[in-house]
Amino acid sequence: MNRRPPHHPTHDQPNLEPGPEPDLEPDFQPDLQYGENTLPSLLPKLPPRGEKATEFPGPPANGYTFLPWLFMGTGAALEVAKGKVAHPWLGGLGILAFAVLYAVVAFRAFDKRRREERASLVLLGALAAVTYALGIGYGGLWLLFFPLLSLACGAVLRDKRLGVVIITLAGSVGVISGFKTGDPWANMTIAYGTFLSGMVIAALLSLSETVRELRDTRQELARTAVEKERLRFSRDLHDLLGHTLSVIVVKSEAARRIARRDLDAALGQVADIESVGRQALTEIREAVTGYREGSLATELDRARSALSAAEVEPVVRQSGPPLPAQAEALLGWVVREAVTNVVRHSAATRCEIAVEGTPERVTLTITDNGRGAPTAPAPTPRIGGTGLKGLTERLAAASGSLTAGPAPRTGFRVTAELPVDPADTALDAELTTGPAGH
Repeated sequence: MNRRPPHHPTHDQPNLEPGPEPDLEPDFQPDLQYGENTLPSLLPKLPPRGEKATEFPGPPANGYTFLPWLFMGTGAALEVAKGKVAHPWLGGLGILAFAVLYAVVAFRAFDKRRREERASLVLLGALAAVTYALGIGYGGLWLLFFPLLSLACGAVLRDKRLGVVIITLAGSVGVISGFKTGDPWANMTIAYGTFLSGMVIAALLSLSETVRELRDTRQELARTAVEKERLRFSRDLHDLLGHTLSVIVVKSEAARRIARRDLDAALGQVADIESVGRQALTEIREAVTGYREGSLATELDRARSALSAAEVEPVVRQSGPPLPAQAEALLGWVVREAVTNVVRHSAATRCEIAVEGTPERVTLTITDNGRGAPTAPAPTPRIGGTGLKGLTERLAAASGSLTAGPAPRTGFRVTAELPVDPADTALDAELTTGPAGH
């Protein structure tokens, strides 16, 4: 394998060979790709949109759970089979018709759209007609079809009509039982069972449906949280890396230009590049974990350094009371993005940054004397936004505003305004300095 010859620096060529690798933590390996597996350790894994979660099993949601109750009609079926009733073939047809109608109504009851159709009420009415015919015609064990009718009514009618219908059914079976036996109190347990079965099944099914709706809502809220986290992460990466890479490029160009005539100044630029890179790694870690809070003073210092390296005269003025942490973080993002645009696009020679605050409101203005907004094709539409668009959405969420456009004379101007809550400022000061007397 060919080896590169050793490089020996001369008196007019600075030694800019890379030194040892920076001490970077090996456990920092953020997943910066967006897709189905984004942020697997931070966010819950959700089913695709439109699909139900399988790890949270709930109550059965089909009509098969109603079919075993048909065994309550076994006594009537045995009477038909043994010929103990008049016209057994008619009784058999009645049992068959009841079973078919009951099954159809039970399965329709678990589909909300089909349950609310008029056809379901028609089928329920036919089931009631068959039940009354069998109860009045035969009595005795045939009255056990009334609790089944009550179950079907409770599954289909889940509104104010249900109470009237169930009371009517319970009263009817009591009257029919008393008429057949001659003792009105002989089979009151059937009337009680009819009332109880309909009301209980309606309550259980309504509760089950509510639980499913709440579960779907929770899944949708979790999915929305995932989308918001992805949007926050993409914005942070855009703002962090866009500014950092621009500063690195500018300082690298400055180091290359002055390396031959001023080695110490070039090495200073290289040291700045190393510092910017290390700071970027720290900020990316904080962006991944979602705990990054920017400092306006730090961003202003970085802005001065980046503008000076790009041969843009920085003019920074700041006045007003201290700002709460949230306001400083938001304004720091604005300074970072606006200065990045000045360095990359404006071709300006002067940039003014003014922070003017009052106890109720703070205004940040960044003005350059460059060529104004760059001409570029319209971006492809997408969800959310980065750059100035993303900052506008962030400030709007904090009841603030951001405007950007040509300056009155020449260049470009970015203005950000935010309301300031004095209580937040006092709380931040107390958390920073500690309670009085300590």
